[in-house]
Parts: sequence; structure tokens; C-alpha cells
Amino acid sequence: KQTPTQSKTSPLTLTSYFHGAVQMRIKSSQSSGDRLSQSKSMVLPEVDLSQKPISRHRRNQSQHNVVIVELKGEHLNVAKISESGKKQRKNWTLMWTVLTSDQLLFYKDRPQETGMKPGSKTDVVQLCGAITRWTTEKSSKKNVFQLTTNTGSEYLLQADGYSTASKWYDDIRKAIDSSVRPHVLLNMFSSSKLKHSTSDSADKNGVRNRLKKFITRRPSMKTLQEKGLIKDRVFGCHLSTLCKREGTTVPKFVQICLDAVEKRGLEVDGIYRVSGNLATIQKLRFIVDEEEDLHLDHSQWEDIHVVTGALKMFFRELPEPLFPFRFFQPFVEAIKIKESKHKIQVVKKLIVELPKPNQDTMKLLFSHLHRVLGFSRKNLMSTQGLGIVFGPTLMWPELDIGNLAINMVYQNQIVEFILMECQEIFNLDMK
Repeated sequence: KQTPTQSKTSPLTLTSYFHGAVQMRIKSSQSSGDRLSQSKSMVLPEVDLSQKPISRHRRNQSQHNVVIVELKGEHLNVAKISESGKKQRKNWTLMWTVLTSDQLLFYKDRPQETGMKPGSKTDVVQLCGAITRWTTEKSSKKNVFQLTTNTGSEYLLQADGYSTASKWYDDIRKAIDSSVRPHVLLNMFSSSKLKHSTSDSADKNGVRNRLKKFITRRPSMKTLQEKGLIKDRVFGCHLSTLCKREGTTVPKFVQICLDAVEKRGLEVDGIYRVSGNLATIQKLRFIVDEEEDLHLDHSQWEDIHVVTGALKMFFRELPEPLFPFRFFQPFVEAIKIKESKHKIQVVKKLIVELPKPNQDTMKLLFSHLHRVLGFSRKNLMSTQGLGIVFGPTLMWPELDIGNLAINMVYQNQIVEFILMECQEIFNLDMK
């Protein structure tokens, strides 16, 4: 198995397909702003990119180069659990995994020392529009994170060492971020009515200048919103902004979902633990973002796990979590307090200091989860189970610092404690 030390010594490969495969090696880059990774093995070589910028997009494979920047290769445990929203049986397989600028490639065998190509490719995962997150729900293995593509396919990736898994998680997330922006920019550029020369000797500087003019003349976000071309979103909107827009202190979508679960989901086995169909969840998300009225009694939302999945996705995609960033460490310190009454008072004081939308949404959510526990004999959900589900969903640190595993333990414990003591913490009068 390749060790982190070995990966540092492997050079980067810039592979370009244009009437055949051409490979060349380059050594280092001094551009810290565009660095794809902090690992020395992933620094792009020092080349003159000012004259001939590299395009990563496949606008026309017959006339344009397709460039893949190979970042790293290593053995990882991989399980494909869903394809286009359809669940598959989870089978872990040790795969030689290669990360490029916009793809994740899985091979059955690693390449030989002689420089031969790796074994047959089993899957090519497009990273543009994908989502990655750590998970403890989908597997009993340690150091597991989930990758979900924009088409609804889901993969679990795992490494025995936490440092290896964490490094892959960070690199994949950076690749996703870097692949989205150029993709959007290319769509804007190609949709404009610009004429391009079909000659190979076309003036690239002219094309670049026209692109710059197009970008500088693009309308502002406010103009697009006023024209109705861009609508205010629900998913991914800051909690306070959303509540202010709706004139509430609890998002309407959260209230609707909780009402639906209490109406027909309290006795459902594994409520909040079992995942719903991702394609249907994405469809629900689209309707929420594009339309004002949502009726969860409709037959297409019959599976209550779709509703709970969308609710969890809403909280995960908040720009700042329900437990705001500046409160992360104070809550961690509070949960370390041994004396129960003192701990309750400290946690209660912290919650009172939260912004009104965070405080009211938290109160409503934990009141609901307390009622879910009241049906634990039928839904088989425990305080610990809900803590595992909602810990990393409701709070996370602003920066990826410290030990992720330790942070996750605290996240789970904080949610568990508030759930157990929610009646006293929120002054609830429950029957």
C-alpha cells in the first residue's frame, strides 16, 4: 500500500488527449493562490500559462484538448451504494483510486512500477456539482466519507488511517469546488452569442478579450433577481436571511417537514436514520427553491424518509450551522462539565445568547425530536441514534482544524445532552 511519504515523491502527470495521448511531466508551481492542495505532491509544475491557458472542459473533443491533471493515486476501500438514486447492495472493494481536476477514477489494479497503465477502469465519477461529507450512518467502518454526484449516485470511501482518509476528503472537496466555477463560467460563455473561428490558428487573445468583456458586462445579482431570472433560495440561504424574508423566526420549510413527520412518521422504523431516495429528495429541494407552495401530503412525497432526508439536507447546507460558528467551542467546553445541573445552566445560557431564528428553530426541532423518542419502541430510535444523526448536521467548526473524530464525538454528545434535558433547557411544558 502506498504510504503518504511515497505519494510525495510521485510527480504530477498532465495528460492531454488530442489525436492520441501525449504525456509530459512538470515539477513545481509558485502560485499559492491557485494551489490545488497543500501536499507537495499535488503542486502544479512551473510553466508559462499566461500565453496558453489550459481549458479543462470538453466543449468539442474533436477540436479541443481534454486536459486531466492527475493529482494522486492510492488504494482506498470503495462501495457504491446508489446509482442515479437507485439503492445498490453495499460491497466494499479495494480500488486503486486516482483523483484528477474534475474526476475520480476507480481501477481494479494499481499501475506497475514499469509505468504501465493501471488495470481496467470500473467507474469514472464526475466531480462537478458533487457533494462530499463524513458519515457514520452508512457503515460501521471508521474514517468513512460519502460522495454524492449530481446525478444521484452515491459512493462510500474509506481508509484505515484517519490522516489518509482526511487528506482524500479535503482534496476531493477542493477538486469539487474548483470544477464548479469553471463549469458555470463556460456555460455562461457558450450561451452568449460569440462567434469563434474554426481555424486552429484563431486568435486566442481575441477570444480571451471577448470573454473578459462578456464577464465585465454581466448583470449584477440584484438585477437578475429584479428581473426574476434568479429567485431567492431556501436551501443554502443563511438562516437569519431566510427568516427575515419569510417574516418568521422558524423557516416555513422546517415547520412543514416537522408537521409531516409528526402526522405520519413518528412510528416509522428508523425515522431520521434511514435515508430516502436521493433523486426524490433533490426533486423536493428543487420545488422548494423554485415554488412557494409545498404540499407534503402529495403522493410523490409518500415516503416519509424523503421528507426527513430533505430536512437534514436543509440544515447541512446552511452557510452557517444552526449552532453558529462562534458558539462551537463554548458548547464543547460546556459539554465537558461533569456536574449535571451546572452543565444544564451553562448550555441554557448559551442557547439564550443565540440569534432569535437559531434559538426558536432549535427549540422547535428538539421539542419534535423529544416526541420522536416517545415512540422509540416502534421507531427504534434512541437518544444516542438521534445524536449521531443530528450532531454533525446541526453543528461543525468554521475551520477544518483539530481532530475530526474528536469533534464528531463532542457534536454527538452536545445534541444528545440537549435532547435529554430539553424540557428544562427550553422551559417546555410537555405532556
